[in-house]
Amino acid sequence: MLPIYERLDARKPLLRIKLSHVAVCGISLALGAFVYCIVWSIVMDFERATYTHCEVSNYLPSISAAIGSYEPQRTVWRLAIILHLPVRLILANLYSQYYKNHIRRNRRIIAKFAVILNVIENFALVCLSLWTSADDYEVHKTSFITFIACSEIYMLIVYFLNRKARKLSLTETEEKSLRYKGLFFTINVLAFSLAAYCFIRHNAKCESGVYTIFALFEYIVVLTNMAYHMTAYWDFYGLYMFYDWQKGLYMSHA
Repeated sequence: MLPIYERLDARKPLLRIKLSHVAVCGISLALGAFVYCIVWSIVMDFERATYTHCEVSNYLPSISAAIGSYEPQRTVWRLAIILHLPVRLILANLYSQYYKNHIRRNRRIIAKFAVILNVIENFALVCLSLWTSADDYEVHKTSFITFIACSEIYMLIVYFLNRKARKLSLTETEEKSLRYKGLFFTINVLAFSLAAYCFIRHNAKCESGVYTIFALFEYIVVLTNMAYHMTAYWDFYGLYMFYDWQKGLYMSHA
C-alpha cells in the first residue's frame, strides 16, 4: 500500500502540544536527575559525598557534592539541565504572552521584568551546573547568587501579579495554582534562611549533624523551586502550544 501524502498548508499548525504536558516534562527532567544524583551519592559515594572539612558525623550529601563532585552524577545533572533549558525558555516566552493577555496594562512592565528574571535564573542555573566551585569558584559563586536572587524575586513578583494585577478573576485552576505558588514560595524562603543559618553554624562550630540539616534544607529549597515552576501545569491548563509559519510560536485553546 502506497503512503498517503497530505498537501502542506501554511494555515495549518505544524506543532500542537498540550502546554500542561510541556511544563511537567521540562521540570520532571531536572527533578529526575536531582533525585538520581542524591540517591546515587548516598548509595555509591556515601563516604566521599558526606565528608566535610570539620570531619564530624554527616548523613546527607550537600547538593554541590551530589551533583558536581563525582561521576556519573555530574554528567547526568549537567545533561538534564542543558536538555531542559529549551523547555524552560519556551515556557518563559509563553508566560510573556500569558501575562499580556491576563495582566492589566499598567502592570505589564513588571510582568516583563519577571519574565526577564526567569530567563536569567535559567541561564544562571546552567552556569552553576557547568562550573562547580572546584572548577571556577568565582563563576560558580556569581551564578549561584544570581540564581537565588532572580528565583526569589521572580516568585514573589509572579505571586503578587496574579493576586493584585489580573484583568479578570482567576479560573478555578488558576486559583489552585496561586495557592500553591504562595505555599511553595513561603517554604522556599524559610528553607533557604534555615539552610544559610546551618551552613554558617557548621563552619563556625563544627557540630555533628548540623551539615546534614543544612543539606536537608538545601533539598527543600531546590524541590520547592521546581514545584513553584510546576504550577505552570495549572496556569496553562486546557491550553495548547502551536507553531505555524505565519504566527510562529503561540498558545491557544484547542
